Amino acid sequence: MIATVPTIPVTTAIASYRVHVGSGLLASLGRRTRALSTRRSSRVFVVTSPEIWQLWSADFLAGFASSSPPQPLFLPAGESNKRLAMVERLAGQLARARADRDSLLIAFGGGIVGDVTGFLAAIFMRGLDFIQVPTTLLAQVDSSVGGKTGVNLLAGKNLVGSFHHPLAVFADTDLLRTLPARELRAGMQESVKAGIIRSPRLFRYLEANAAILLDPQHPEHRKALSHVITASVRIKAEVVRADEREHGVRMILNFGHTLGHAIEAATGYKQLLHGEAVGWGMLAATRLAVTRGLLAQAEGARMERVVHAFGPLPRFSASARKLVALTGSDKKTRSGILSFILPTEIGTVVPVRDVSRDELLTVAESILHDAKAAAPGAAAPSKGHLA
Repeated sequence: MIATVPTIPVTTAIASYRVHVGSGLLASLGRRTRALSTRRSSRVFVVTSPEIWQLWSADFLAGFASSSPPQPLFLPAGESNKRLAMVERLAGQLARARADRDSLLIAFGGGIVGDVTGFLAAIFMRGLDFIQVPTTLLAQVDSSVGGKTGVNLLAGKNLVGSFHHPLAVFADTDLLRTLPARELRAGMQESVKAGIIRSPRLFRYLEANAAILLDPQHPEHRKALSHVITASVRIKAEVVRADEREHGVRMILNFGHTLGHAIEAATGYKQLLHGEAVGWGMLAATRLAVTRGLLAQAEGARMERVVHAFGPLPRFSASARKLVALTGSDKKTRSGILSFILPTEIGTVVPVRDVSRDELLTVAESILHDAKAAAPGAAAPSKGHLA
């Protein structure tokens, strides 16, 4: 019998699936997978990083028949491997293993593994089923949900990709036990984003419980973390249901990402984690909104305090002009015009399409001034969770 855990439905015009949030999901993954598959899966392949597999392979395999265990395919950790060359390499491995259209892929890792595996599933033999098993907080609260898949180009982040939804998402909170503190903080920034764009209630919860959420030894930590994951996924599911292909309201999920992606590209994807870059990006968007008179100064200060509560955001080196230039390569640019998501109050944001270069330069310089004074970046996090 499969134990029940809280689930959040994700429903779009072309897909319907559930996000399962709870502890102990990994041990029952094999049974849950068999119950879900819409095809007679001849083979199961798991895309993961060597570090994650070393930590969790025994638990992962426990629910699968020993006579036909999933075949692991390894994606080296790090943003530098989120490239087309790696997709081709993994596709070649699938072909040599005689994967077919009934094969099933499982993404077992962080956001990079999820994005690459989803894209691979979308294009191999024109479409395979896949399942998301996210191992980082950022992936559990955000990137594993919504069907966005893709890889980076030198010109920018996620410029090549596809919409391809998973059969299900299994967010096992036990996997976060081995998550380095820096990655926990970075993942929380995506939940801060969710609160600012859609949910004053979640924002207030984060504001009041930051210390508990960042302390794995606190007796209420796991309960608080599960609450935040579930609330964040519900918000994203609501937005995706309303706008699957990002033609309208789904654009609000990009709050903090316009300048955040530029920061990642300017620093070669080496100085900051994605959530840290988004944190800086949210500060930039908040300041721009205050300057424009869209957001009350007190509200903006409150948002900044919560972003910093889940810091510290590490320093980084870049030039304001380079950051502004890189925003022009962002995939949110349409007809040559960049959409910038700005807050008007806690729980509400709006797309703005007339942000000038001078405004961007000013806010970029403001962020860079703070970045210079910030604490040096922590040691690189465990490679087992980078992917």
